[in-house]
Amino acid sequence: MIAGTLGRFFVSFASFVSLMSLMSLATSQPGEWPQFRGNEHLTGVAVSDVPQTLSLKWTYQAGETIESSAAIADGMVFVGAGDGDLLAIDLETGKLKWKYATGNPIGESSPAVSGGLVYIGDLGGIVHAVHTSDGSKAWTFKTGGEVKSSPAIAGDLMLIGSYDTHLYAFDAKTGAVKWKLQTDGPVHSTPAVQNGTVYLGSCDERFRAIRLTDGHVLFTIPVSYTAASTVMNGTRAYVGTFDNELLGIDVQTKKILWRFKDPQREFPYYSSAALAGGRVIVGNRDKSVHAIDAVTGKEAWKFTTRARVDSSPAIAGGRVFVGSSDGRLYVLDAQTGRKVWDYEVGDALTASPAIASGRVVIGAQDGKVYCFG
Repeated sequence: MIAGTLGRFFVSFASFVSLMSLMSLATSQPGEWPQFRGNEHLTGVAVSDVPQTLSLKWTYQAGETIESSAAIADGMVFVGAGDGDLLAIDLETGKLKWKYATGNPIGESSPAVSGGLVYIGDLGGIVHAVHTSDGSKAWTFKTGGEVKSSPAIAGDLMLIGSYDTHLYAFDAKTGAVKWKLQTDGPVHSTPAVQNGTVYLGSCDERFRAIRLTDGHVLFTIPVSYTAASTVMNGTRAYVGTFDNELLGIDVQTKKILWRFKDPQREFPYYSSAALAGGRVIVGNRDKSVHAIDAVTGKEAWKFTTRARVDSSPAIAGGRVFVGSSDGRLYVLDAQTGRKVWDYEVGDALTASPAIASGRVVIGAQDGKVYCFG
């Protein structure tokens, strides 16, 4: 009897600790989604809730395909357009505040906002820092390859990868290179930062833990080709690979805890996972959104769309928000995977939703930015 009671106590305590850990990941303010995946742990979890019933509030025609995912800060939406413009749009009205021409197309690199500056990379290999107030240039740096990675802010550093095989750490204010780490392949994914350590899966089939202060590699784990970004929760990391598997990694023991592969359809993971409620929720090129138990690696539910899901899910108020290449934005119940709402844009949604101040913002392949609330 005592053993059973103690067992229930430890299970409850572990659940409490897990809940507190997940809550602590949401480092953004309710009115902000300042970078790709919402915060430096890349959880994809919004601090702000959104209305139960959504409606389209506004659209903005950028004129070119949008693969970049939006950031939201200071009452503005920041997003990169395929024609090379970095846009600042009023979150409330959808009116353009300013635009900054990078001079090259912008692909999947998504803005990060901090300290009065907004950062983004372009396909010409240039990293840009722009003043949020007026869109004027603060600094630029040219890498040796296209930049599809999204910037991540960690204190006074800005981190970003390049297809020149390097992960860069810049002084966020000046653009001075503090350190750079060379890998054996393109750096496509966005770095996750936790407790002074940078975690990065890469195209050279390695998962790395890197010391934030100086770029020293603390350890590597062999994995498959990885374009998705890693989500962090305490000692656990979760990331999908091009070998059709989602990995649960213990960064303390430096071991892969579990590998999830759909037994029916094996397709690469390009989408970056979200983490909430003890589940890892991720899109896949098998046209589905999967929810995987973060402890066991077992599937909790699967929702199937009409085309591949490269968009990375965002979570708010017990709901999952995710785009699909079938042209629809889906809202799913996070517990069951049941569809509760969708909206047909008509063109592929490969960018990921940003959620702040009760609004959901996403760009589409039709060149429009859509805002729901």
